[in-house]
Amino acid sequence: MQRRQGRVSAGLLLLLYQISQVGLQNIPCVTLGVLALNILLFLNPVRPLSEVCISVNEGFYRKNWQRLLLSPVHHADDWHLYYNMMSMLWKGIMLEKKLKSIWFAYIIAVFSVLSGVVYMVLEFMLVKILDDPSYEMNCAVGFSGVLFALKVLNNHYNPGRVSSVLGLQISSKYACWVELVAIHLISPGTSFAGHLAGILVGLMYTMGPLKKIMKACAGI
Repeated sequence: MQRRQGRVSAGLLLLLYQISQVGLQNIPCVTLGVLALNILLFLNPVRPLSEVCISVNEGFYRKNWQRLLLSPVHHADDWHLYYNMMSMLWKGIMLEKKLKSIWFAYIIAVFSVLSGVVYMVLEFMLVKILDDPSYEMNCAVGFSGVLFALKVLNNHYNPGRVSSVLGLQISSKYACWVELVAIHLISPGTSFAGHLAGILVGLMYTMGPLKKIMKACAGI
């Protein structure tokens, strides 16, 4: 899992162009900060991808818990960065205005860590169910898990909308599930468990106890 550092490539240039078209003044501060952080770490990664990705082996057995923080903000290549950050741009603009910046930043931080934790739990379950220890070694990077969680939130706060997935008009209530399967079919190398982890985290917030726990921890 390697890529060249400091490489200005087509995906990155297109991302910067799209951001400029929206206008920095039109992007809320937390969303802009997330975009900037991911771009910065793409150009100047903290460590090689093999040393920041999260897996059961690295995160649980070897106790490299810092990977829960590092893995979401590192990307495998420029197009991985482009698609994730474009998704973050639009979801961030909608959700940050709805939830306000401080709470949105709190959500991003919690979702980033929790998506990695749930991902490890899912991979560990696959090891036990399928009796295949290779799942312990599956190492994931990228902001996709957080984005799937944000998609659940966005659909929750904007019910009744229709989303287009592969040209099909899907109710927003089911869009994240259809997209989960569609992405895996189109790009088999993507992390199905990582994306599913994001959906589960989003549901924990919208339908489960996570929101109440977060408010209690924040003293609200």
